[in-house]
Amino acid sequence: MEYIEILSKDSRMKMLIKATGPLKVSRRKNICLHLCRSIIAQQLSTKVATIIENRFMELLPVGNTSAAAVLQVPTSSLRKIGLSATKANYVHNVARFFDELSLTDSSFRKLDNESVIELLTQIKGVGRWTVEMTLMFALGREDVFAPDDFGIQQSMMYTYRLDPSDKKVLRREMDRIAAAWAPYRTYACLHLWKARDIRK
Repeated sequence: MEYIEILSKDSRMKMLIKATGPLKVSRRKNICLHLCRSIIAQQLSTKVATIIENRFMELLPVGNTSAAAVLQVPTSSLRKIGLSATKANYVHNVARFFDELSLTDSSFRKLDNESVIELLTQIKGVGRWTVEMTLMFALGREDVFAPDDFGIQQSMMYTYRLDPSDKKVLRREMDRIAAAWAPYRTYACLHLWKARDIRK
Protein backbone atom coordinates (compact mmCIF):
# COMPACT_ATOMS: atom_id res chain seq x y z
CA MET A 1 0.00 0.00 0.00
CA GLU A 2 1.40 3.36 -1.09
CA TYR A 3 0.49 5.17 2.12
CA ILE A 4 2.60 2.74 4.18
CA GLU A 5 5.66 3.51 2.09
CA ILE A 6 5.23 7.26 2.61
CA LEU A 7 4.42 7.13 6.33
CA SER A 8 7.20 4.63 7.02
CA LYS A 9 9.76 7.32 6.25
CA ASP A 10 8.90 8.49 9.78
CA SER A 11 10.57 5.81 11.92
CA ARG A 12 8.13 6.16 14.81
CA MET A 13 5.12 6.03 12.57
CA LYS A 14 6.66 2.97 10.93
CA MET A 15 6.65 1.26 14.34
CA LEU A 16 2.98 2.15 14.84
CA ILE A 17 2.06 0.72 11.44
CA LYS A 18 3.92 -2.48 12.27
CA ALA A 19 2.08 -2.74 15.60
CA THR A 20 -1.39 -1.97 14.26
CA GLY A 21 -1.31 -3.44 10.76
CA PRO A 22 -2.63 -1.84 7.53
CA LEU A 23 -5.75 0.32 7.84
CA LYS A 24 -8.27 1.57 5.31
CA VAL A 25 -9.99 4.90 4.68
CA SER A 26 -13.47 4.43 3.25
CA ARG A 27 -16.37 6.58 2.07
CA ARG A 28 -19.92 6.46 3.45
CA LYS A 29 -23.22 7.63 2.01
CA ASN A 30 -25.47 10.37 3.43
CA ILE A 31 -23.21 13.11 4.79
CA CYS A 32 -26.17 14.85 6.43
CA LEU A 33 -27.10 11.76 8.44
CA HIS A 34 -23.46 11.20 9.38
CA LEU A 35 -23.24 14.73 10.78
CA CYS A 36 -26.47 14.28 12.74
CA ARG A 37 -25.18 11.07 14.26
CA SER A 38 -21.84 12.69 15.07
CA ILE A 39 -23.64 15.39 17.05
CA ILE A 40 -25.69 12.75 18.87
CA ALA A 41 -22.53 10.83 19.82
CA GLN A 42 -20.56 13.82 21.13
CA GLN A 43 -19.43 13.51 24.78
CA LEU A 44 -21.07 10.08 25.13
CA SER A 45 -19.51 6.67 25.61
CA THR A 46 -19.57 4.47 22.53
CA LYS A 47 -22.15 2.18 24.14
CA VAL A 48 -24.57 4.97 25.06
CA ALA A 49 -24.05 6.74 21.72
CA THR A 50 -24.91 3.55 19.82
CA ILE A 51 -28.14 3.08 21.80
CA ILE A 52 -29.31 6.65 21.18
CA GLU A 53 -28.26 6.58 17.51
CA ASN A 54 -30.33 3.41 17.02
CA ARG A 55 -33.33 5.09 18.67
CA PHE A 56 -32.83 8.09 16.38
CA MET A 57 -32.83 5.88 13.29
CA GLU A 58 -36.10 4.29 14.45
CA LEU A 59 -37.73 7.74 14.43
CA LEU A 60 -37.13 8.08 10.68
CA PRO A 61 -39.46 6.60 8.07
CA VAL A 62 -38.29 3.20 6.80
CA GLY A 63 -36.02 3.77 3.82
CA ASN A 64 -36.02 7.56 4.16
CA THR A 65 -33.01 9.12 5.88
CA SER A 66 -33.08 12.42 4.00
CA ALA A 67 -32.59 15.84 5.59
CA ALA A 68 -36.31 16.52 5.09
CA ALA A 69 -37.15 13.33 6.99
CA VAL A 70 -34.95 14.39 9.92
CA LEU A 71 -36.67 17.78 9.99
CA GLN A 72 -40.05 16.03 10.31
CA VAL A 73 -39.00 14.45 13.62
CA PRO A 74 -40.31 16.71 16.40
CA THR A 75 -37.87 18.11 18.94
CA SER A 76 -39.97 16.44 21.65
CA SER A 77 -39.29 13.04 20.06
CA LEU A 78 -35.56 13.74 19.94
CA ARG A 79 -35.68 14.68 23.62
CA LYS A 80 -37.50 11.46 24.50
CA ILE A 81 -34.72 9.28 23.05
CA GLY A 82 -32.15 10.97 25.27
CA LEU A 83 -30.96 14.09 23.43
CA SER A 84 -30.54 17.36 25.28
CA ALA A 85 -32.48 20.35 23.99
CA THR A 86 -29.23 21.74 22.59
CA LYS A 87 -28.35 18.57 20.71
CA ALA A 88 -31.88 18.25 19.36
CA ASN A 89 -31.63 21.79 17.99
CA TYR A 90 -28.21 21.08 16.47
CA VAL A 91 -29.54 17.97 14.70
CA HIS A 92 -32.33 20.06 13.20
CA ASN A 93 -29.82 22.79 12.29
CA VAL A 94 -27.83 20.27 10.24
CA ALA A 95 -30.90 18.88 8.49
CA ARG A 96 -32.28 22.36 7.77
CA PHE A 97 -28.95 23.50 6.29
CA PHE A 98 -28.76 20.50 3.96
CA ASP A 99 -32.43 20.79 3.01
CA GLU A 100 -32.40 24.53 2.30
CA LEU A 101 -29.21 24.36 0.23
CA SER A 102 -30.25 21.08 -1.45
CA LEU A 103 -26.90 19.57 -0.49
CA THR A 104 -26.25 15.97 -1.51
CA ASP A 105 -23.19 13.76 -1.19
CA SER A 106 -22.14 14.77 -4.69
CA SER A 107 -22.14 18.43 -3.59
CA PHE A 108 -18.87 17.77 -1.75
CA ARG A 109 -16.94 15.91 -4.42
CA LYS A 110 -15.39 18.99 -6.05
CA LEU A 111 -14.72 20.82 -2.76
CA ASP A 112 -11.30 20.62 -1.15
CA ASN A 113 -11.03 19.93 2.58
CA GLU A 114 -10.88 23.54 3.73
CA SER A 115 -13.88 24.44 1.57
CA VAL A 116 -15.89 21.63 3.18
CA ILE A 117 -14.86 22.88 6.63
CA GLU A 118 -15.78 26.46 5.71
CA LEU A 119 -19.18 25.34 4.39
CA LEU A 120 -20.26 23.04 7.21
CA THR A 121 -18.98 25.10 10.15
CA GLN A 122 -21.60 27.69 9.18
CA ILE A 123 -24.07 25.34 10.88
CA LYS A 124 -24.60 26.20 14.54
CA GLY A 125 -23.43 23.19 16.53
CA VAL A 126 -20.91 21.96 13.96
CA GLY A 127 -17.28 22.79 14.73
CA ARG A 128 -14.06 22.17 12.86
CA TRP A 129 -13.35 18.88 14.66
CA THR A 130 -16.76 17.47 13.69
CA VAL A 131 -16.14 18.33 10.04
CA GLU A 132 -12.63 16.85 10.17
CA MET A 133 -14.17 13.58 11.38
CA THR A 134 -16.72 13.81 8.56
CA LEU A 135 -13.95 14.34 6.03
CA MET A 136 -12.16 11.26 7.32
CA PHE A 137 -14.98 8.84 8.03
CA ALA A 138 -17.74 9.87 5.63
CA LEU A 139 -16.06 11.57 2.68
CA GLY A 140 -13.05 9.25 2.80
CA ARG A 141 -10.48 12.03 2.42
CA GLU A 142 -6.96 10.66 2.85
CA ASP A 143 -5.12 13.81 3.91
CA VAL A 144 -6.84 15.20 7.02
CA PHE A 145 -5.07 16.00 10.28
CA ALA A 146 -7.08 16.59 13.47
CA PRO A 147 -4.70 18.27 15.94
CA ASP A 148 -7.49 19.25 18.34
CA ASP A 149 -8.56 15.65 18.83
CA PHE A 150 -7.68 14.55 22.36
CA GLY A 151 -6.81 11.00 21.28
CA ILE A 152 -4.45 12.27 18.56
CA GLN A 153 -2.78 14.61 21.04
CA GLN A 154 -2.30 11.84 23.61
CA SER A 155 -0.97 9.36 21.07
CA MET A 156 1.46 11.86 19.53
CA MET A 157 2.72 12.95 22.95
CA TYR A 158 3.39 9.32 23.82
CA THR A 159 4.87 8.29 20.47
CA TYR A 160 6.99 11.38 19.86
CA ARG A 161 7.77 12.24 23.49
CA LEU A 162 6.19 15.68 23.18
CA ASP A 163 5.94 18.04 26.14
CA PRO A 164 2.31 19.09 26.76
CA SER A 165 3.12 21.93 29.19
CA ASP A 166 2.99 24.67 26.51
CA LYS A 167 -0.08 24.14 24.30
CA LYS A 168 1.14 26.47 21.54
CA VAL A 169 4.52 24.72 21.32
CA LEU A 170 2.79 21.33 21.38
CA ARG A 171 0.54 22.35 18.49
CA ARG A 172 3.50 23.61 16.45
CA GLU A 173 5.37 20.37 17.01
CA MET A 174 2.35 18.28 16.08
CA ASP A 175 1.86 20.27 12.87
CA ARG A 176 5.57 19.98 12.04
CA ILE A 177 5.57 16.21 12.48
CA ALA A 178 2.29 15.77 10.61
CA ALA A 179 3.49 17.79 7.62
CA ALA A 180 5.77 14.89 6.67
CA TRP A 181 2.76 12.53 6.50
CA ALA A 182 1.07 14.36 3.61
CA PRO A 183 -0.76 13.32 1.49
CA TYR A 184 -1.80 10.51 3.87
CA ARG A 185 -2.39 12.26 7.18
CA THR A 186 -5.76 10.55 7.68
CA TYR A 187 -4.04 7.16 7.71
CA ALA A 188 -1.52 8.48 10.24
CA CYS A 189 -4.41 9.56 12.49
CA LEU A 190 -6.01 6.13 12.18
CA HIS A 191 -2.77 4.47 13.29
CA LEU A 192 -2.36 6.92 16.17
CA TRP A 193 -5.89 6.19 17.39
CA LYS A 194 -5.49 2.44 17.05
CA ALA A 195 -2.11 2.46 18.82
CA ARG A 196 -3.68 4.39 21.70
CA ASP A 197 -6.49 1.84 21.94
CA ILE A 198 -3.96 -0.99 22.05
CA ARG A 199 -2.08 0.69 24.91
CA LYS A 200 -5.24 1.06 27.03
